[in-house]
Amino acid sequence: MQETGVRNGAFGADKFGLKNLKQVHWNLGAPQLYQYSLSAGEAMLSADGALCADTGEFTGRSPKDKFTVRDDTTDKKMWWAGNQSITAEQFEALYQDFLKHAEGKSLFAQDLYGGADPAYRIKTRVFTELAWHSLFIRTLLIRPEAVELSSFVPELTIIDMPSFRADPKRHGVRSENVVAIDFARKIVLIGGSYYAGEMKKSVFTTLNYYLPERGVMPMHCSANVGAGGDAAIFFGLSGTGKTTLSADPNRTLIGDDEHGWGPNGVFNFEGGCYAKCIKLSKEAEPQIFAASTRFGAVLENCVLDEDTRVVDFDDGSKTENTRSAYPLDFIPNASRTGRAPQPKNVVMLAADAFGVLPPIAKLSPAQAMYHFLSGYTAKVAGTERGLGNEPQPEFSTCFGSPFLPLDPSVYGNMLRDLIAQHNVDCWLVNTGWTGGKYGVGSRMPIKVTRALLTAALDGSLRNVEFRTDKYFGFAVPTALPGVPSEILNPVNTWKDKDEFDKTARALIGMFQKNFAKFEAQVDAEVRAAAPDVKLAAE
Repeated sequence: MQETGVRNGAFGADKFGLKNLKQVHWNLGAPQLYQYSLSAGEAMLSADGALCADTGEFTGRSPKDKFTVRDDTTDKKMWWAGNQSITAEQFEALYQDFLKHAEGKSLFAQDLYGGADPAYRIKTRVFTELAWHSLFIRTLLIRPEAVELSSFVPELTIIDMPSFRADPKRHGVRSENVVAIDFARKIVLIGGSYYAGEMKKSVFTTLNYYLPERGVMPMHCSANVGAGGDAAIFFGLSGTGKTTLSADPNRTLIGDDEHGWGPNGVFNFEGGCYAKCIKLSKEAEPQIFAASTRFGAVLENCVLDEDTRVVDFDDGSKTENTRSAYPLDFIPNASRTGRAPQPKNVVMLAADAFGVLPPIAKLSPAQAMYHFLSGYTAKVAGTERGLGNEPQPEFSTCFGSPFLPLDPSVYGNMLRDLIAQHNVDCWLVNTGWTGGKYGVGSRMPIKVTRALLTAALDGSLRNVEFRTDKYFGFAVPTALPGVPSEILNPVNTWKDKDEFDKTARALIGMFQKNFAKFEAQVDAEVRAAAPDVKLAAE
């Protein structure tokens, strides 16, 4: 077996059980991985120097194909209502078949950290059969110093082989595509999908399992920090603006997707960003555009002009979920440590396609826990197959239910305790529609969202007059300099006031129906924080 690159010679691929490999390329950087990827025909080079790959059938994660080993520990600890199980015997068969499938192949290995805080990070080794997948995970996780690689011993090992096909009967899974996790052995097996995001979310799921018992709340969120050390957290599902809004030129970016909140403050789990780039423009998002159009960026499912190789970010013919992965330091004002003090503000982002939520609202601690457990946004036609003309609500508890191995109440209670302990202000921000639902109204102007967020984060929004929203019960500012007053009260932006009332009532009903599953696990104060259609009738 040939081996290249810097590695721990005493702890090689054989320690994982890999044998009869043709080659292992250890910890290669972008130039080498570009070369291997392009020579193998895995990807294409854009005119700007980005590496552009297609992910085939899977243009996003496949949560129905994700499985966890049920053993004596996970049987009692896991949130099985939101996770699927396989037996230890089925996982062992899958593991052995992965090892057999790898024989004779050239693999790429990266030794990386999940977590910027040395006290809580997990040492992660990732084997991939594709060079561009190796560059992707090297970009998204945290790269150790070169001197650390010669003694690196992994705690978590991931093997990612898109050409592997699972056997549902033999392995106890749903299809040929699989993501299987054994928490006891700290092994993740990924097969059948060329979508690179499965790797990064497997690390996130692992940290979500281990960190709460160590007093750290893992979060699906972006984060940034002001010059005075005033950190802010932005929760939100895909497409709600986590990456866009945290990339603020006046604040230091900590990270765009996954963080921990613990005794030492906030810390990034990752060393890169993974931004949605459909309709990305230099004018609207200059930092992300610049980071996505240079050597070292990895683009997924973006369309290139056949002649010029210029990326057409407006073309969603392959998928609306086009993606750009780039190192955090591609953003000029990004943190070099990935760490920040205790946060002063928590922001929950919702792209409300029903157009009834205000652009910003201040939440009490009980309301914050209610909306955190709800995890609301809305999907619209064109973003996923099977969606009709009407918006569809999406409630993903804790803004990340596919990645939660523990019961949501664990994370909800941690959030409430941390908010109280550090006297944090909480906000709900609608980055969705105003003036009517999707198809009638228009998208909330990003300038309005940024102005309101700036006022919230610098403390000036605390000093304005608030009204209590009669539909949702939270506090909404009535005026702010530079923001049209009518946009602060959504009903004033609708031509048909009766239709607004009808739509608001319908959304309240959706919230109540979704939250029914949590009512037995929360106290009376959180239950009382629910929007109430009776209020709307006053």
